[in-house]
Amino acid sequence: MAVTLEQAQRVGYTCLKALLRFAFMVANNLVAIPSYILYLIMLQPLRVLDSKSFWYIEGVLFKWLLAMVASWGWWAGYTVVEWGDDVKAVSEDEAMVLVNHQATGDVCTLMMCLQDKGTVVRQMMWLMDHIFKYTNFGIVSLIHGDFFIRQGKAHRDQQLVLLKEHLEKYYRSRNRKWIVLFPEGGFLRKRRETSQAFAKKNNLPFLKHVTLPRLGATQVILKTLVAPQENGTPAGRDAVIKESKSKGLQWVIDTTIAYPKGEPIDIQTWILGYRQPTVTHVHYRIFPVKDVPAEPEALTHWLYQRFIEKEDLLTHFYETGAFPPLQGQTKAISREMTLSNLWLVGIQSLAFLSGGMWYCIFQYFYHCLF
Repeated sequence: MAVTLEQAQRVGYTCLKALLRFAFMVANNLVAIPSYILYLIMLQPLRVLDSKSFWYIEGVLFKWLLAMVASWGWWAGYTVVEWGDDVKAVSEDEAMVLVNHQATGDVCTLMMCLQDKGTVVRQMMWLMDHIFKYTNFGIVSLIHGDFFIRQGKAHRDQQLVLLKEHLEKYYRSRNRKWIVLFPEGGFLRKRRETSQAFAKKNNLPFLKHVTLPRLGATQVILKTLVAPQENGTPAGRDAVIKESKSKGLQWVIDTTIAYPKGEPIDIQTWILGYRQPTVTHVHYRIFPVKDVPAEPEALTHWLYQRFIEKEDLLTHFYETGAFPPLQGQTKAISREMTLSNLWLVGIQSLAFLSGGMWYCIFQYFYHCLF
């Protein structure tokens, strides 16, 4: 079939836009990430004198970095509509966020939709696959105190021990509030077949839109961060909770991400913007942690039920284009998440000004020394 002039122009425009967006992303990373590192190096004396203030400033810088990532999608027309419970109501409490995992764009979506949730972004901890440690953002996550988990049976037990130690060392000493994890342990397209085979063997429901979650990390987080009085399980270190005057983990936020027609956005699309403007839908359900069972068998059943519910939610969404109403509601209520373009431009401007400042400083010292 012959290509019309209009089609050729459209393809050319898309390619040019993708090239310009990629160049902007590279420049953005080259100024923002080194600036983040250099600011924190400069503030090391404050870390010794007043650790709380140091981690507060680090959290603000971290939130700004995530806002830059969010802006790449926002300016491409990739927006978010939220459904279900209003998580702003628990933004100052400690919470564990359980998310289904379809593609790399899930992380970008969360970076965007959590920006307007108070202090959540600057006080959150991420659990992510160890491969992300070797990306451009890996050094930022390492400094912030995120945990990189290695998948596979050979590493599972050791990784859970390391996770427990990591939480005890960093979670409350850095005043973290929310911890985000993907319990499925991988992307839907990679785990679906294995999960369905396991479900068939163990007489569990057949799932198409999610996979059966893994218990390990969820159980470690609950055991380590939940205060003893919440669900009857002693916390990993009661002294840590008492000294920090923390109430412990208060909530579990079950988060379900849905893409139109079940076509997830990946990081390449988020950066290059070659896909048409897309609305991603995010559904929240909040559970008090005291209602989450502590025993492994009961916890496994509870976690499976959450993902069976996710399956039902996603099935309903793909059939109707909307999530069903919460229990007690007659009609589902959605909220369009918004970001301020002025705020995003301000953060981007600060990043490039910071990059220029550090360049001038290094040039000055270079000429002084050589």
